[in-house]
Amino acid sequence: MQLNLTKPICFFDLETTGTNVAKDRIVEISILKIFPNGNKESKTWLVNPEMPIPAEASAVHGITDEKVAGEPTFRELSKEIYQMIKDSDLGGFNSDRFDIPLLAEEMLRVGVDFDMKNMVSIDVQTIFHKMEKRTLGAAYKFYCGKELTDAHSAEADTIATYEVLLSQLERYPELENNVKKLAQFSTHRQFVDFAGFIGLDEDGNEIFTFGKHKGKKVDEVLEKEPGYFGWILNADFPLYTKKVLTQIKLNKLNNKLD
Repeated sequence: MQLNLTKPICFFDLETTGTNVAKDRIVEISILKIFPNGNKESKTWLVNPEMPIPAEASAVHGITDEKVAGEPTFRELSKEIYQMIKDSDLGGFNSDRFDIPLLAEEMLRVGVDFDMKNMVSIDVQTIFHKMEKRTLGAAYKFYCGKELTDAHSAEADTIATYEVLLSQLERYPELENNVKKLAQFSTHRQFVDFAGFIGLDEDGNEIFTFGKHKGKKVDEVLEKEPGYFGWILNADFPLYTKKVLTQIKLNKLNNKLD
C-alpha cells in the first residue's frame, strides 16, 4: 500500500513540556516526509525549550532538562523545520487538536508566518476513533499487529502513525486514498483557528466558540463590542487565534472602505 499523493505529506509528532498550547514548548520533534514517488525523508530533533521541563512531563517522554541543555532552541531550528514542511500537507495522531496548534505557536513566536491555507491535515487519531476508538498503542497493535514498545518517543510515534494510516486504508475500502478526502474525514468540525476558539456556522460565517459570545458572529461582536478584540489580544490566547481574529477585523474594515 502506498499513499496516493499529489504533493508531499509530513507526518510529525511532538514531545513537549506540557499540554497548554499557548504556554508550553517543544522538547522533541520528529518528521517523516513522504513524497509522491514513495521516497521518504526523516529527521528528529531534540529541542531546548528555554524553560524547565516539569517532572510529570519527563515521566511521560523521558526527556529531562539535562538531556536538552546543549540542544538548539526552536528559534535556531525553525527555518530548517519550516523548510521541510512548507510544501507539504501534514499528518499526525491527535495533531489537529494539539501538535499543529502548538507547532504554529512556536513558529509564530519566532517570527515564522506559519499558515495552513495551502495545506490540509490528516488526523489519524480521528480516523481511528471513528472506526475503532482506541489509543495509538492499541491502534498499532490492532492495525499493524505490532507492539509499540517505545511509546512517547517522537520518532517511534511518528513512524507508527504513518504505518497505522496505511493499514487503515487497506482495512477500510470506503476510505479513499486521497489526502484531501482523508483530511476531511479526520476533521471533527470546522475551525478557523487551530485551537478551536473561532469556528464556522452552517452558513460559513466565523463565530466564537467560547465564553459569553459563544455562537455569535465574530464580525458582529467586534463591531458592537470593540473592547472584546483588545481583551483577546492581551489575554492568554494562542498567537494563531489572535492572528486569525486580527485578519477578520481587517477584512471587515476593508469591506467598509470598498
